[in-house]
Amino acid sequence: MLTALLVIPILGAISLLLVNDNNKSLMKQLSLGFSLINFILSLLIWGSFNNNSNEFQFVQEWGSVSFCHLNLGIDGISLFFVLLTTFIIPICILSNWDNIKVGLKYYLVAFLILESLLLAVFVVLDLLLFYITFESVLIPLFIIVVYWGGGIAKVRAGTMLFLYTLFGSLFMLLAILTIYFLTGTTDFLLLSTIEFNLDTQKILWLAFFIALGIKVPLVPFHVWLPFAHVAAPLGGSVVLAGVVLKLASYSIIRVLIPFFPDASLYFTPLVYTLAVISIIYPSLTCLRTINIKAIIAYSSIAHMSVSILGFFSNNLQGIEGAIMLSLAHGITSPALFILVGGVLYNRTHSLNLKYYRGLAMSMPLFAVIFFVFTLANIGVPLTANFIGEFMSFAGAFQENPIMTSIGASGMVLAAAYSVWLYNKICFGSNSAYLSNMFDLNRREFILLLTLLTIIIILGVYPNIVLDSLHLSVSNLIINSPLELTSLAVIPILPKNIKKLGDKIPPKKE
Repeated sequence: MLTALLVIPILGAISLLLVNDNNKSLMKQLSLGFSLINFILSLLIWGSFNNNSNEFQFVQEWGSVSFCHLNLGIDGISLFFVLLTTFIIPICILSNWDNIKVGLKYYLVAFLILESLLLAVFVVLDLLLFYITFESVLIPLFIIVVYWGGGIAKVRAGTMLFLYTLFGSLFMLLAILTIYFLTGTTDFLLLSTIEFNLDTQKILWLAFFIALGIKVPLVPFHVWLPFAHVAAPLGGSVVLAGVVLKLASYSIIRVLIPFFPDASLYFTPLVYTLAVISIIYPSLTCLRTINIKAIIAYSSIAHMSVSILGFFSNNLQGIEGAIMLSLAHGITSPALFILVGGVLYNRTHSLNLKYYRGLAMSMPLFAVIFFVFTLANIGVPLTANFIGEFMSFAGAFQENPIMTSIGASGMVLAAAYSVWLYNKICFGSNSAYLSNMFDLNRREFILLLTLLTIIIILGVYPNIVLDSLHLSVSNLIINSPLELTSLAVIPILPKNIKKLGDKIPPKKE
């Protein structure tokens, strides 16, 4: 089934290449059909997933070559990133349903190939294959931004996206080669049984963290993201905010923490400092930015930095909250981009905030849905964002109360810039050139209603996600270094003895 997830988008891309260039309706229907088939298949995988197992499931072994193992599998952590990817790609295709006038066939092919590569990142069980797919995502994303993007700065934006990410990934590649030369393997399951000494862990951790810090992105590695979002077409912004930024979240929980646990604990103060700066600085920037897509882009940096606090909290509550927040942001942020970068931009072809006011008069349905997603972005109760942020901050507070308290001020700043943005767009006197703007059409309404439904359902009943995360995250924590004070509440299981051995004094003869 996992192989089918990777192959179906490729088959869709091949079928599109066989379609006549003038038959645009068939192209869109084929691409949407193949992406929906993949989404249905991912739902079947979720239905067959065993929540009572912390091992990789649906494992498919395709043998090995001289440099890597061609194995696929998912656990409770990767399952929901797969679901998020297969859900967002049809949203990307529908969001630009009528907007792409040039090269539509190759635009749709790029998204189907991008879907296959993104899914491969989440299901491969080999570190080298993980790196290859992680980097390959850049190619179709770069083409989407540069060729189908808008504005005079699209080439600059695509170049910054490519160079920033490639620069960080070079350090990741060097770390992976070092791991291979030290251990002779890049298989996830084998590496999980190997312990590196602290000095080696520190060097490898820093190499990975540079790459992942750029991908989150954390300040000061964040410069490329607003440019990429502003220049990208709507579908590019949706997939960038919905899935591509989640590659860093997944990499932290899959590679950084389990393979280098001592270094992760050692560098936690550094991570918390960067995360708090990355919460406050972009939030303040939102209050001084007049490009509406750039405002949503900066808010993405702040919200993803909250999840970083949760990932390095070293407790179940914080890590599960960080995963929940990553998923919630992967739904809320695309919805906001559809509202401001799709609905508004398609009608006015302007991203200047000063151009808009009083839209509640001419577009009441837009104003209502925009208000609900604004509340979700702030993180009010009954939304998945509230669950994720609350659990992330609660978990991080147990690790570092002072830094978490400072970072929690980002919630107030998020409310400030979100309400300010909504007030600027929807309230005030309605000018003559905006009074004739038509409200949401059927396609836009169904897209936004689908995203809103999921946000509310996960906010009311988060156990849909949390039940499948418990065992995988618990296993991650048990096999990570623990504080001496926390040993009393951790059961002494056979698999814990190896880690606890260093904390128990040896017996005297």
